[in-house]
Parts: sequence; C-alpha cells; structure tokens
Amino acid sequence: MPLVELELRHLHSLCVIADSGSLTKAATLLGVSQPALTAQLQRVERELGAQVFLRGRRGVTPTPLGQYLLTRARGVLLAMDELRSSARQHPSTERPVIRLGGIAGAVSVGLADRLSDLLPEAEVRLTTEYSPRLLWELLLAERLDAVATVDYPGFPLRQPVSVLAEVVAVEPVFVAMSQQHRLAGQDRVDLADLAAEPWALSPPDGSGWPDCFLVACEQAGFRPRVLYTVADAQPLRELIATRRAIAACQAVFDGTDGVVVRPLAGDPVKMRHLLLCREQGPVAYMFDGLVRLAREAYWAYASRRPHYQAWLHANGQRG
Repeated sequence: MPLVELELRHLHSLCVIADSGSLTKAATLLGVSQPALTAQLQRVERELGAQVFLRGRRGVTPTPLGQYLLTRARGVLLAMDELRSSARQHPSTERPVIRLGGIAGAVSVGLADRLSDLLPEAEVRLTTEYSPRLLWELLLAERLDAVATVDYPGFPLRQPVSVLAEVVAVEPVFVAMSQQHRLAGQDRVDLADLAAEPWALSPPDGSGWPDCFLVACEQAGFRPRVLYTVADAQPLRELIATRRAIAACQAVFDGTDGVVVRPLAGDPVKMRHLLLCREQGPVAYMFDGLVRLAREAYWAYASRRPHYQAWLHANGQRG
C-alpha cells in the first residue's frame, strides 16, 4: 500500500489503536476483526520502513515515529471535521439531503424507502455499517442525521443527553440449523441441548455481540465451540445448510433453502432495535414520524418470516 494511498480511515484506525492501547480493543471499537486491523497496521509500517507501535504483553505504545505520525493524523482528522462543519453552514440550491445510517437489514433499508416516499423533495442517503458503536460515533460527529441501530440488554450503549432515542422493536435471538438437524423438528430448542454443537457466530460488533450470547451459554452450563466467525450471510447460510455448524441469528433470519430457524426456550438472548437522532439535528422535528416509519419497516420485514410470526402469535405479540 503506497503511502500516498493512506486514507482518513487509516489515520482514524491509528488514533483508535493509540487511544485504546490494544489492537484487540481497537478492533472491537472499529467493528473489524483483530487480524484485519493487524494486517492494515503492518502494511502501513512496511511502507514507512519502521514500526508505528511497540507490541508488548500490556498492549501497544507508540514509537517516536508513531508519536510523530499520530500528531499529524490527529491534525488532519480535526481539519477534516472543521471542513465538514463549515461546509454545512453554507446554503445550497440543491435538493436537501437526509443522511441515514443503520445496521443493514430489517429497519434501515425500509426506513430509507419510506422516508423517500414521504419526502420526495429530499434526497435520502443511506450508509450501513456493521458496528453499532461506529454508527453512534458518526451520528455524534454530525456525519449522519439519524441512525437505525441495535443494542443488547445488559450491554446498553451509553446515551448522551443530546441524542433522542426510541425503541423500535425488541427481538429475540433464535438459532439457525440445517433442516436435517436432529432438533430441527422442535418448536423450541433448549440452549443447553446445543452444548456439543459446532457454532458459527458473527464477529464482535463493539457493542455487546457476541458477548451477550456467550453469557447466555455460560448460564446454560457450557462454552460454545465456535469454529467459524462469519460476517456475511451467504457463507453463513452455506455452513448451516451443509451441517458444518449452527448459528445464533436474528428472529428475522431467512429460514429457507435447507436452513430452519427455531426459537430458544425461555428467550435467553434479546436485542433491541433503536432509532436515534441528535436533539439539535436537522430531522429532530420529525423524530416521532421517523420512529413510526421505522416500526412499519421492521414489522413489514418480520411479516415475511413464518417462524417469527409463529413465535409472536405464541407470545401474544403483534405479527
């Protein structure tokens, strides 16, 4: 990677590594895997011909070169923030822009579509990210106007008083398995009955996943044998359908093409879908309307999942 191709995200990564003092912690905050972050850092160091950080048992510390680079990086990032802030203060003759952010899936895409229909005079832009924590940071940095994100009971994201937040839906975590699995015919699956299974889990998102699921497994008397860490849905489905692993999944996960999705008995793990916007942001005046649209989007998506509809009916909830 030639040095001239360094991007702002690389400078941001270096600053997060320095601030956290640990590649593992930095990877969690950035919503990427630790090996991917390490590889990115190594490419930068190879181009520079020297180390940016010293690695030790207690974490990482900047070298003299690292201190120099971090000083310049923080200056560049601050200058870019000031440039963005100044640019927003200038009026434009173009269509107004609403910048949405979200976790890809049930809420964010449907919300963007509904908002575009409601406000045809505006240009609605959607940015999806894997990490809820990163979405919070983008909202607070005024790079997004509203965010559809998630958190987990017991691992709530810290909410600044300057942010409006509303729960869109509370969704149980289910388990996905091959339709040939020995427990596929059960209406509900006891988590303890899955103790000996090979698992595939999505990577840490910096906001409580998969920590909340691992806690539930420990409470059920086992530590899951995680053989695969997979972020993308398609390879995850392939692992499940071919019986190489089972996976914890959202209740709205697609249960077709050799995959079945079953509730966990007692619903030991749940996630909350949230809508956020800044109290002084450009869409705060219509926050209640955004929440309504987000809920419409979520339930429209949920209506296409028969296994989730059955759970909702059995638990006396809307479907």
